[in-house]
Amino acid sequence: MKKISSFNDLQQVISKEEKSYLLLYKKGSSISDCALNKVKSAAQDVNNIVVGYADVSSVKDIHSHYNITSAPVLLEFEKDKLKNTVKGCNTADYYKTLFEDAAYYTHARNHNTPQKSVTVYSTPACTWCNTLKNYLKKHRVRFTDIDVSRDQRAAEEMVRRSGQMGVPQTDIDGEMIVGFNQGRINILLGLKNN
Repeated sequence: MKKISSFNDLQQVISKEEKSYLLLYKKGSSISDCALNKVKSAAQDVNNIVVGYADVSSVKDIHSHYNITSAPVLLEFEKDKLKNTVKGCNTADYYKTLFEDAAYYTHARNHNTPQKSVTVYSTPACTWCNTLKNYLKKHRVRFTDIDVSRDQRAAEEMVRRSGQMGVPQTDIDGEMIVGFNQGRINILLGLKNN
């Protein structure tokens, strides 16, 4: 994580990046300290994404420039444009997912690699679903995750297409894969075995 000391400092950092983040927090505030700790924890696990932080008690020109009126808030930038804000203190996993998604996006853009359409049908309690999703994340494969325990229409469509009710199921460019069939996934996505 990079300490940001002014709006100009921020501009120099974000203008070089496809996606980047800045946490505005107020040192000494329990919710801000919570957010700072969670963001730091999440950022250490994700490579190739710039995550900065600035204490609004001493850095006064950033929040006013973006009309930010509360702290903590995580600012998401694409190039030098503010695209999204996330208020409060969220879990480290929440921030890690944001940063990983940004890393996948940046990697794909930088390598001009078209990716196949990948949709994972899963449920929160399914351990193989989590194993599959972590495997895809590890290999920087972007995917849409559909929780079939909450989306009855998607569950019915999944069963209609595969003839199976169990999860996980993965749709890769129209081909349904039932279970975590690593070999077939590797073949369809061109991944190396590991």
